Amino acid sequence: MAEALAEAGANLVVCSRKLEACEETAEALVKLGGKALALPLDVSSPEQVVQVVNTTVAEFRSLDIVVNNSGASWGAPAIDMPIHAWHKVMEVNVTGTFLMSQQAARVMIPQHSGKIINIASVAGLRGSNPQALDAVGYSTSKGAIIALTRDLAVKWGPLGIQVNAIAPGFFPTKMSRAIIEQNSEFLLEATPLKRFGAPDDLKGIAVLLASKASDYMTGAIIVVDGGQTA
Repeated sequence: MAEALAEAGANLVVCSRKLEACEETAEALVKLGGKALALPLDVSSPEQVVQVVNTTVAEFRSLDIVVNNSGASWGAPAIDMPIHAWHKVMEVNVTGTFLMSQQAARVMIPQHSGKIINIASVAGLRGSNPQALDAVGYSTSKGAIIALTRDLAVKWGPLGIQVNAIAPGFFPTKMSRAIIEQNSEFLLEATPLKRFGAPDDLKGIAVLLASKASDYMTGAIIVVDGGQTA
């Protein structure tokens, strides 16, 4: 998604707890044109969220687009889910999305413009077969992100901010790779397009929701899952 926005001409700030990885990404993005800044960030920390937003505004004079893509998961049967793991998933996925959206809105409201793109999941739209995904905290957090997206869309729409969400299906990432490797046949059987998502499959949606092409869209949950929920 960052690559797609860079190709479309955006200046970017990439941030996560692993600064080195962000720096490598920023270097690659600069080659596509524009500027890219790497910053450390734990999205569950209000202080760090404020610092990142303030640094962004100081560097680029505005904040126009936020993609809330930090995520955590914990695989365990619901009956065995440790409470500390539940809290970790909620803090990163839900609290982190809220904190970043809240702080971004404090910049976007005076501008009377801004795009917030939350990353939900098809796991937040319905119950998950445990053979495919047995991570009740993750699924619950993604359902909460969908509710948060819709609620903020209603509250901030009159203030010039569009808040939408993308709900991907199974994309091979560090977090999902093991699940996909263990259950690929089962997952593909339930996916009409008979393949997993590839990085380019999110690029168009990201650019759409970040651009003026989506100015009349807010509170939308766009599913990108190869037909899995059809």
